[in-house]
Amino acid sequence: MHKMKLPYGRQDLDKTDLEAVVKVLESDYLTTGPIVPKFEDKIKHVTGAKFAIACSSGTSALHLACKAVGIRRGDWVIVPTITFLATANAVRYCEGNVIFCDVDPHTGLMTKETITASIAFAKKENLPPSLIMEEVARGRLIIPANINHLSLEPMAIGIASRCKVNANIGASPNASNIDEEVDKLKLAVKYGADTVMDLSTGGVNLDEVRQAIIHESPVPIGTVPVYQALESVHGSIDRLTEDDFLHIIEKHCQQGVDYQTIHAGLLIEHLPKVKGRITGIVSRGGGILAQWMLHHFKQNPLYTRFDDICEIFKKYDCSFSLGDSLRPGCLHDASDAAQLAELKTLGELTRRAWAHNVQVMVEGPGHVPMDQIEFNVRKQMEECSEAPFYVLGPLVTDISPGYDHISSAIGAAMAGWYGTSMLCYVTPKEHLGLPNAEDVREGLIAYKIAAHAADIARHRSGARDRDDELSHARY
Repeated sequence: MHKMKLPYGRQDLDKTDLEAVVKVLESDYLTTGPIVPKFEDKIKHVTGAKFAIACSSGTSALHLACKAVGIRRGDWVIVPTITFLATANAVRYCEGNVIFCDVDPHTGLMTKETITASIAFAKKENLPPSLIMEEVARGRLIIPANINHLSLEPMAIGIASRCKVNANIGASPNASNIDEEVDKLKLAVKYGADTVMDLSTGGVNLDEVRQAIIHESPVPIGTVPVYQALESVHGSIDRLTEDDFLHIIEKHCQQGVDYQTIHAGLLIEHLPKVKGRITGIVSRGGGILAQWMLHHFKQNPLYTRFDDICEIFKKYDCSFSLGDSLRPGCLHDASDAAQLAELKTLGELTRRAWAHNVQVMVEGPGHVPMDQIEFNVRKQMEECSEAPFYVLGPLVTDISPGYDHISSAIGAAMAGWYGTSMLCYVTPKEHLGLPNAEDVREGLIAYKIAAHAADIARHRSGARDRDDELSHARY
């Protein structure tokens, strides 16, 4: 009898068994009339399932559809990534198992190729389907995958999956061009970056460089839209409007950006708390928003228009990376009242985004003494209802310019051990200048080691396999 290995689990089922339990859900087909039978026939042909069902993507409709076709505990459901939040909740309601699957960009349908790619994703994450389903529905795991990022190979960020590493690239008014940024992207992917952020601020056409990066990238791409919002008005805070922010945010979504850093947690009432800091506000995005609030005597527009941003993100399946505008820029400023006040607001925004069925991860510090790292991770989990935590470093000393990739990798390994989901790399050029190709390589190597050490410490499945193989080879 032919055996087929299930994508998320370790068990094998006979093909005849699989045919009996596979059921297919697809979005936006319930009201399309004659196309539904054709679609169901196509899916049955591709998967070998005995039957299929098409339904709308609303959570209530999915619940009804799951119940109507008799999905029960242990059944396998192939669902499109574009609707996975609502679908995961619906299938979870029936205690079924989920295989996430992309759709063909030309037909809008799941095909043999997209199903194969989804199986590869499942194997890469090495997690049982029930856990993936549970963690996504709970908000502890995200799959950043914009519907317009067609070259993407989906991945997951969350405490249940292995610790991920992000690499920052980007052009500035002083250096770089489109080809150089694409080369940096390819280098970052070569050395193991799980996601890449394009932090371009000028010197090139920002839309063109971003589109080139997205087109070439198999990993999720993140951006900080407030940078381009300011650039779009030639650096004039006075001319920068609320609608300018939202226009740039939607433009990034349309291009295929998978997650965006949104500095919505910084409120005008937080600004006096910065008094007494040595380094003040070191976040460039935070500094722009602080200037805007003080100049216009208004609340942060990313906070007041947050529900509008959620609706934009929902349309494109873009994920939030809630920015920590008040992250500490030195050890003296770590864990102060300003940082913790913003963190509390980030928790509120996390739950508001979830109410819109939008995925969220939360950014964190920064510069943190070793004895405060665990506190920072635990506090984020408490305030933000365990949404994935994404930290820069943290650096555990302030005296290592030129070697900050080493001092920060120490903090990163500890943060990953305590439960941080993704580490943003630091290069030897931190605090000194713009990184070149060799800096990107050194930063990524340091952080891949830190993330791997965290995976071993958290006893993640298979994390120590290569270590043991190397040890056996040595002796």
